[in-house]
Amino acid sequence: MRLKLISALALLAAPALAQVPQSEYATRRAAFLSQLPDTAVAIVLGAAEPREDFISFFQTPRFWYLTGYLEPNASLLMVKHGAKSAVTLFVLPRDPARESWTGTRLGPSGAAALTGMTALPASSFRAEVDSALAGARTLYVLGDLDASATLSADDQFVASLRRTHIGLQIVDAGNLEDSLRARHSDAELALLRRAIAITVDAQRAVLHVVAPGVGENEVQATIEYTFRKAGAERPGFSSIVGSGPNSTSLHYDKNDRTMLAGELVVMDIGASWRGYSADVTRTLPVSGVFTADQRALYQVVRDAQAAGERQAIVGAPSHLMSDSANAALAAGLAKLGLIESADALYDAPTGGCSFPVAKGCRQLSLYYNHSLGHGIGLEVHDPGTWYYPPYKILAGAAFTIEPGLYVRGNALDLLPDTPRNRALIARVRAVFERFKDTGVRIEDDYFATPGGVEWISRAPREIPELEAAMKR
Repeated sequence: MRLKLISALALLAAPALAQVPQSEYATRRAAFLSQLPDTAVAIVLGAAEPREDFISFFQTPRFWYLTGYLEPNASLLMVKHGAKSAVTLFVLPRDPARESWTGTRLGPSGAAALTGMTALPASSFRAEVDSALAGARTLYVLGDLDASATLSADDQFVASLRRTHIGLQIVDAGNLEDSLRARHSDAELALLRRAIAITVDAQRAVLHVVAPGVGENEVQATIEYTFRKAGAERPGFSSIVGSGPNSTSLHYDKNDRTMLAGELVVMDIGASWRGYSADVTRTLPVSGVFTADQRALYQVVRDAQAAGERQAIVGAPSHLMSDSANAALAAGLAKLGLIESADALYDAPTGGCSFPVAKGCRQLSLYYNHSLGHGIGLEVHDPGTWYYPPYKILAGAAFTIEPGLYVRGNALDLLPDTPRNRALIARVRAVFERFKDTGVRIEDDYFATPGGVEWISRAPREIPELEAAMKR
């Protein structure tokens, strides 16, 4: 996934390419500030430059969303006083010696011309923040903050501010920005549409590569070649190409196994186009034709996706998509004999399960342990409109619907030894042995617009069209 450093000039100054106008970044900053008290100080911390200049730099989504500025070691200071606010961008200065290794920098004057913000050298950021915090009690921060983990550079910077400004309250403002990112502008949807189109091209390309004896790495190579050839800067996340038993691991990304006849392969991929990532999954029969059992399991997943799609209505509560898809998955598993009935329960192992109820766990969670979908945008798992009141699908949302079933080879062996679980295992074991080490996931991308919900990622997904395309 690591590519050469891409300078802000190269990425932002291509007039023939769809991009977010600088006026939109200004509007986003104003919307963010409108959520803060009348007197407030906020900082946004960009990504640091890698220690080695041959390691790729990628801007943090939070900083990108509010600035569109893609050079390292940049920061933003926003000070609000009633209806007035001051916004200052801090950037690395020009350095011809350094630029000979990593590419041209904008410097403060170039950054100001590009963004329309006041821009100062990065070295003055701390002093300006200290000045802005004089007398302030609260600082709103957008950065890599996680007190439960090893302290990040952002955590360390915030800790130093606490030591200097005794009693300063730090507020992680990530949720405030996420609520804005959940609804996309037309410019953002145009970027996402291009990322999805490239990803669909890659899914179509591998239809002619997947075959017995081919390595997962060869499939990955075709995918990522297609991305780069089309102009995508990189994969939006580690490409997942999992065959056979690997198809049952949700985020498997080693991609180093040779595919065998009679198996399925799950390919969960997404191109990043100007920072916006697609996310599309297809499951293929390695031999080009689904077996009867593979066909049956695949159709259960596809029917569940269709059930979720029918509930994908602008203005509708988002949980209806999951409710319908889950019901379809459970009914399909019961029909196959992999669970006792659609509402049957089992005694959960240590750590719980995906679908707990009062007297146990739904047997559905033996084979399905993730949500139906998520938002997409500057991050492959971006905020969705349903994470915030009124918890509905709203115009501007971009999201996935991705049901899956994963019959892990040890799923029954991990169950606690209880009378209820022994009865379950005895009843489903024979069917389980037929399906074990088989995973199926189908994932598509959708836009919610004032005119309705649109399916964007139109790669082949029905069994007949997949088999026909692989045959050709």
